Amino acid sequence: MLWLKAFHVIFMVTWFAGLFYLPRLFVYHAMSDDAISNERFKVMERKLLIMTHIGGGLTTLFGLILLAGYAWEAYKDEIWLHMKLALVLALIAYHAWCWKLVNDFKHDRNTRGNVFYRWFNEAPVLALIGIVLLVYIRP
Repeated sequence: MLWLKAFHVIFMVTWFAGLFYLPRLFVYHAMSDDAISNERFKVMERKLLIMTHIGGGLTTLFGLILLAGYAWEAYKDEIWLHMKLALVLALIAYHAWCWKLVNDFKHDRNTRGNVFYRWFNEAPVLALIGIVLLVYIRP
């Protein structure tokens, strides 16, 4: 079980790295006004999104294995687990939104400025704080 937990955390770190850095690329991409920079950001976003998909997918896989293996039965009546799962679902939705934004930038359909993306970039930080506190403090 400890191996599963370790891999869950390892891939969670990978997933969050992508969720933290991808919106930062959106900030710079939204500020770019030349074709070379625009194309460079498209490549960077596409490659980072692949890593983010891998991290998110494996985090979810190991999390589901842990949930099915023991966590659901042990903690199903505790509110912290339900709150953590709600935050994870919100992160999956955020990830999907990032995927849509990568596609919008890819097709030159971005309509938002860099200030929006600076604020957008903060959402996974709040989720990470909430998840870590819920898992370790278990209120």
